[in-house]
Amino acid sequence: MLSAPLYNRRQVRAGYCFLVIGLLVLLCLDLSAQFTYQKLLVDYDNSWEYKNLKIIPIRPKGLPGTLSSVPAEVSQLVPFREAIQKGYVTVQERGSSSIENVHWLSVYNNSDKPVYISSGEILEGGRQDRVVTKDTVLLPKTRRMDLPVMCVEEGRWSEKDKKFIHKGMANTGLRKVLDVSRNQVLIWKEIDRQLQEDSIKSKTLSYLATRTDKKFIEAENDYLNFFRKQLSQSDSNIVGVVCISGDKILGSDIFLTTDLFLNQSDPLLLGYIDQAISKGKKPEVSDDKIKKYMDQILTDEKTQKEFLQKNGKQFFFKDKLIHISSY
Repeated sequence: MLSAPLYNRRQVRAGYCFLVIGLLVLLCLDLSAQFTYQKLLVDYDNSWEYKNLKIIPIRPKGLPGTLSSVPAEVSQLVPFREAIQKGYVTVQERGSSSIENVHWLSVYNNSDKPVYISSGEILEGGRQDRVVTKDTVLLPKTRRMDLPVMCVEEGRWSEKDKKFIHKGMANTGLRKVLDVSRNQVLIWKEIDRQLQEDSIKSKTLSYLATRTDKKFIEAENDYLNFFRKQLSQSDSNIVGVVCISGDKILGSDIFLTTDLFLNQSDPLLLGYIDQAISKGKKPEVSDDKIKKYMDQILTDEKTQKEFLQKNGKQFFFKDKLIHISSY
């Protein structure tokens, strides 16, 4: 017969083992299901619509502001746009040779904060305008990192550098070509196609030529101010959006936390607004059709991965899924 103390010790050990196993199971469930319907709600009843663009917010279920536990490094991430504007980050050409260095820029983090850089972000200046091709995190006090980029201004390679300025996010048409192919020729072809469709003339075949048109800028600001107002008046418990124009679903972006989404919201909105102004029509896609699209992303992890391999991207940091984009 077991003595009481020994029996109690064994009970404690067994209980501890079950607790550890239980926590591990919960952690695995948390990691695998964080970007699925188990954790997310597509809020069809509270969509926002302005002219050619409809935006449906995506909200986390349960605790507000996040889909799961967040490592400290993730909660401290500063968006690239803010880091450039505040001088946390310096962006420079890597060298003078267009052949060797056109697809790389040197970035330096002068701050004690990690900086989140998303593929699709546009940089104007340097020897030619660029678009970032890979999601990455620039760690604090990084003396230099080579950032992969592609050219979005085929006809310019200046002798002197211009200061790089963050110019928002590329539209989903260009982002899809970028993320799926990472092919410079296909990127130039897509930019040329968009410029011709919009009847925009550009000596340097610059993607940003559209955004220098006065009427376009005025329309862009009207859209942006409307959707900024909707975000500010909402309960702010939003981690992503799905965007619609005419009879097309332009795409979706979802982040791990509300802060990450809100910090990236202006560049993302500019990309969707670009398409709505240039090629959009009054939104007419039914909620049922949108749900079928979102089911390919949010039903389960396997379906999501297979769909995004051809129609978007996933970005992981510290073993956490941080951001997904679909087109």
